[in-house]
Amino acid sequence: MPAEFSLQANVIDLFANTIAPSVVHVADGRIQAIEPTGATAPDPSLPYALPGFVDAHVHIESSLLIPAEFARLAVVHGTVATVSDPHEIGNVLGVAGLEFMLESGRQVPFKFCFGAPSCVPATPFETAGAEITAQDIEQLFQNPEIGYLAEMMNWPGVLNRDAGVMEKIRLAQQYGRPVDGHAPGLRGADAQRYAEAGISTDHECFTAEEALDKLAVGMKILIREGSAARNFDALIDLLPEHYEHMMFCSDDKHPDTLVLGHINQLVQRAVARGQDVLKVLRVACRNPVEHYRLPVGLLRAGDPADFIVVDNLTDFQVRQTYLNGELVAENGNTLITSVPGRIVNNFHARPVKEEEFQVQAPANEQSTVRVIECFDGQLITARHDLSARVENGLVVPDLTQDILKLTVVNRYQPASPAVAFIRGFGLKHGALASSVGHDSHNITAVGCDDESIARAVNLVMQARGGLAAVGTNGEELVLPLPVAGLMSEQDGYRVAESYAAIDALSRQLGSPLGAPFMTLSFMALLVIPSLKLSDKGLFDGEAFRFVEAVV
Repeated sequence: MPAEFSLQANVIDLFANTIAPSVVHVADGRIQAIEPTGATAPDPSLPYALPGFVDAHVHIESSLLIPAEFARLAVVHGTVATVSDPHEIGNVLGVAGLEFMLESGRQVPFKFCFGAPSCVPATPFETAGAEITAQDIEQLFQNPEIGYLAEMMNWPGVLNRDAGVMEKIRLAQQYGRPVDGHAPGLRGADAQRYAEAGISTDHECFTAEEALDKLAVGMKILIREGSAARNFDALIDLLPEHYEHMMFCSDDKHPDTLVLGHINQLVQRAVARGQDVLKVLRVACRNPVEHYRLPVGLLRAGDPADFIVVDNLTDFQVRQTYLNGELVAENGNTLITSVPGRIVNNFHARPVKEEEFQVQAPANEQSTVRVIECFDGQLITARHDLSARVENGLVVPDLTQDILKLTVVNRYQPASPAVAFIRGFGLKHGALASSVGHDSHNITAVGCDDESIARAVNLVMQARGGLAAVGTNGEELVLPLPVAGLMSEQDGYRVAESYAAIDALSRQLGSPLGAPFMTLSFMALLVIPSLKLSDKGLFDGEAFRFVEAVV
């Protein structure tokens, strides 16, 4: 049990909306008392004590770290809890994957709230490694560690009141669990019908107008700022009026950026824009605890002693992070011991040959290709019909137009690769490949030529999961991810260094994207429009059907 102690600070009360010099008394892992000193204004000589930050929606797997390692890095930035959707590992290993995440999370003093994935597999238009049924979800809800029904990505099923979808929502309601949403672009009457089905949140808004529509029908809006999708600037000005119904989240956070910061960065940015600090902290700390009924203290007498001490309310530099009264981080250093993780996986792909990525041109050697366009910091894509470059009867990449090849290779069974074309990655030579490919996590690769693509894909296969970057001058880096092909079991800071190195190589190959591997991982996410690629072919996310790559 953590030792008994007291500390003096300017204590932030997010219920009385006050900041007052006080002495916080901690014993037996709880706040025993908060004793005001009598001063009515903050003491500039004292630090500030406030509830810890909560990431209200994150896929831990996207950090490439197992939960125990994620926690070690996150507490340094004042994060004490996450609301974590484990549908990535669920798509690979099913319920056994969730059990692994719970097991890893229990090994560290951090408060993970894992959800029951609602959409595994995400769609019938791709090959996943497992299925999580309504019966599985009901069994998961027997476990109090499963705190909510994770994001309902099948919004068409919700709008159409699909029986299978509605049964999962009914189970969540029966067991008193909130239901997370995922409805990019949904507005007006559709947003209302979605909310009326029991959906309580949405983290996919990319315009203020969309967020206002969903707020109007009673949904809570999460401001997302991760390694790939960034909606902070579009939504933050809604906070002054709607702060009681908003939260912060990262959704997906790569290890190199997690080393630099987490929810604390969103708090800093919001306050720097002139937002009221108490409203911002309610969004960052109190709202997720109350919405998800998390066992997280909010710096009140009797609460678990989960709180942080910061230098000031401008940059929020974290001095200490406490969980259940235990000091878990201090002055930029994690005090959580690294715990080795076991290896679980589902990987049965065969090596590929460069010939398998060839695309035949029509007989007249004149054709148009449907080209996916990706955007930095966004999950949505655009579609363009462009003239194809044809050589020796084959449609090939056209670097003058930034048209590269994109492929998805089934990792669960031998199968021919699906091939399409994409612009926006900016590679000038070589290829990138990854077994992190939302949501089914087949192998996704992008490249300038078939040889490089095959090399990169085979490097991922040899590692039984990972990230790979190859150039045409012998450059070659691999970051192995042996845990489900999604995560490393290694020390989080070492993984962050390895990721930074492979990310740097992707830039040397020409990519201007902020997070090329993160962007790549979403090019197979069929539930986000408009054009994506699964292992079964090119998919129109607006018409919800397959289309041909060559028109």
